[in-house]
Amino acid sequence: MKKLIYLLLPAIILTSINSISQKPYGVNLAGAEFGENMPGIFGQDYTYPTANELDYYQSKGLKLVRLPFKWERIQHNLNGSLDADELLRIKTFVQSAADRNMVVILDLHNYCRYKLNNTEEIIGSNNLTIENITDLWSKLSLEFNNTPNIWGYGIMNEPHDLLSNASLFEIAQSIINGIRIGDQNTKIIVGGDSWSSAERWMEYSANLKDLSDASNNLIFEAHVYFDQDGSGTYNQDYDSDGAYTDIGIVRVTPFLDWLETNNLNGFIGEYGVPNDDSRWLTVLDNFLNHLHQNCINGTYWAGGPWWGVYPLSIEPNNGNDSPQMSIVENYPTTCPGGLSIQDLSIAAYEFKTYPNPFNNYIFIDGLNEGVSLGIYDLQGRLIITRTLKNKTINDLDILKKGIYFITYNNILIAKIIK
Repeated sequence: MKKLIYLLLPAIILTSINSISQKPYGVNLAGAEFGENMPGIFGQDYTYPTANELDYYQSKGLKLVRLPFKWERIQHNLNGSLDADELLRIKTFVQSAADRNMVVILDLHNYCRYKLNNTEEIIGSNNLTIENITDLWSKLSLEFNNTPNIWGYGIMNEPHDLLSNASLFEIAQSIINGIRIGDQNTKIIVGGDSWSSAERWMEYSANLKDLSDASNNLIFEAHVYFDQDGSGTYNQDYDSDGAYTDIGIVRVTPFLDWLETNNLNGFIGEYGVPNDDSRWLTVLDNFLNHLHQNCINGTYWAGGPWWGVYPLSIEPNNGNDSPQMSIVENYPTTCPGGLSIQDLSIAAYEFKTYPNPFNNYIFIDGLNEGVSLGIYDLQGRLIITRTLKNKTINDLDILKKGIYFITYNNILIAKIIK
């Protein structure tokens, strides 16, 4: 029976590495998080991206959209029901993206805060608890858990200056647990502390490696800007900001090193440059090329219908592309030939692997003696190759703890955990 499965799976179930849908780059389409009035008036205080914008970015090969929205608008009362009108707006946008073969990140753009009676409360205060934010995501995930083009749940944008009794780790773990009650499949995207800074990741966010997800499907999100303080405000010119061609590579390196050390999956949720100096475009190009080489995707900040003269905007102006688009459109996907966790078919597990989790070796039933096997990490990078001997892959002690994929003849055959 196992031999029969082996003969059928490559043709029917499994996917060649070279034909796997790669990790997409994309854009933040802002507008739904605009305005200080909460919940505010739709069309006056805030808006949603249009179908025409989706058409434009799809035409540039950008198929990933990070959609910022506000907690106060989707849930007017803490622990209350989701607002039907706002939920419909989000679902309409997500479906419009699906119609164009685009995927969406639902980005809760609240900085671990919520406005109550025009006063901004921080999670952990007397009026805003970890249970409140967990309630929101438990309800939202139930609404979207069967939506194929949700790329992930961005559980909180740019946490910062949190209270001592509600750390980001505690907040994120509670949200993860709440989501997994009703949704075991969708990726959960966890932004780092201190505004999700990649540069400050080791100081503020290193402990996020210990988060637990029953589905082993977490992505960690960092943000990178290239001005002097890394805020993305770009209040000075290129020279006054102390910029140089590889500043983005330097700033993202602590985050990338942390991902590699812990064999974790990462994503850059925001990066952007002004349109007033061509040298910024070189910085952006070098940065994106470095992400590409490290199999990390991301979303540019930002597009959206209400930016006007905002210097980082990548929206077309009177039918003309922004200067930044000349760089961004060169990076539609990342990690050529790499693997992506969402592409691993459960049917592949008919190749029995054990023990799983493993330590130094792993047995595989259903393959011929002497075949060569590749082991890839979560970033889609080939880590090692091994030859199957006596149904066993040996000498795996060099692998760090984490999730890996085994391939045979460019075919995915198993997911394994160390």
